[in-house]
Amino acid sequence: MIKRPFFAITKPKLRGSRIWGLPKEVLAEVPLPKKVTFLVKGPFPKVAELMIGVGDRVRTGQKVRLATDRGDYFISSVTGTISSLSPYSGYMGQANTAVSVNVTEKDQGDDEFSRVAKDVSLQNALKYLASLPGAPDFGSLVSSKPPLEALVVTGVDSDLLVTKNQFVVDTEAEGLKQGIETLKKISGIQRIILLVPNYLKVKAEKTGAEVKAMDPLYPSTLPRMVMKNLFGKAVPVGKRCEDLGIGFVSAEAVVALHKAFSEGQVPIHKLVTVIKKEGSTVQARARIGTPVKDVLNALNIETSQGDRVVLGGPMAGLALFSEEAPVLADTEAILVQDKAQIVPGSDTHCVNCGECVKVCPAKMPVNMLIRYLENGRFEEAAQGYDLLSCIECGLCTYVCIVRIPIFQYITLGKQEVARIRSAEEAHA
Repeated sequence: MIKRPFFAITKPKLRGSRIWGLPKEVLAEVPLPKKVTFLVKGPFPKVAELMIGVGDRVRTGQKVRLATDRGDYFISSVTGTISSLSPYSGYMGQANTAVSVNVTEKDQGDDEFSRVAKDVSLQNALKYLASLPGAPDFGSLVSSKPPLEALVVTGVDSDLLVTKNQFVVDTEAEGLKQGIETLKKISGIQRIILLVPNYLKVKAEKTGAEVKAMDPLYPSTLPRMVMKNLFGKAVPVGKRCEDLGIGFVSAEAVVALHKAFSEGQVPIHKLVTVIKKEGSTVQARARIGTPVKDVLNALNIETSQGDRVVLGGPMAGLALFSEEAPVLADTEAILVQDKAQIVPGSDTHCVNCGECVKVCPAKMPVNMLIRYLENGRFEEAAQGYDLLSCIECGLCTYVCIVRIPIFQYITLGKQEVARIRSAEEAHA
């Protein structure tokens, strides 16, 4: 690591949105789609190892394993017939397997989980709830060394304009209270901290949990910033928050955890903040696997050639190449931008204005880093200019006066460094 001669002397005044003051009827139900798609991480299995095939029937709530040599599975959110299995290339070329299901109008529930739901245990959470809405990482509760000393339930949202977790805190206080107790039981961790924006503190205290309130000034809601500001712990390069004894789980996932064990059914609906072209937001509830276009159609949001649809918020969201992409268990938001609102990126070289250095919360020399990244010198960027220290908040791109897509360069650089080092280890 280098000794940085740069200091973040100013902070961007980007305040997170609130659900406070919005009408209570902001929850929109997305109708049952005709087709859903589930993504299973990892490359497409060998045909001989597949446990499912085109034409197989699946039931609502059924646990479906993909291959004999893999533990990965998905929970079907619908009843229907598998129509296709295919390789699916995700962001930055991430390998996935896509399983599409043609939906029947009537749900036929699967009872496998209901038979074991009375046993509220981590083992059953790992076995059946890996694709729970909010995508909690129950595996980290088991594998963390040293063991976790606390869990943070995030009632704040990690990107601007996104209000999904705030909505859960505001409308699901009792479910959140019960979910925190369930979380304590399955994890064995007794210190659970509910983190909320200041205006929801009174509501959050009704859960009986240990409540911490914060000013949601972006990017202070990101886990690594919470670690620094709330616990006084800086997460070293190459480490996770869990490695320092603190785990994070969303408020949505905690409520879903309670519902799963109390109702004996795996939750199949995902709550998503939809950000419309004019900037207004609405909470939409759709079945996991629903195509993004179905969500937009349900809300009467039209898109045309040149518009942009993003999974996530405006700072760190990922643009879609197709509205057929599914809503996933970890989808936080859908942002729609009119083509007239889009500020195009540029291939102009850095002019050394220093704005990115001023706003960087990790105090990285971004103006030097980008020079190496745009020339493909990824390992040098990691070794000499703190590439791996980036918390991926997107502020550098936001303030860049020549519109360099710095955020995308950084995510590409991190992936390439990981690929290079993985190859080196394999041939060591």
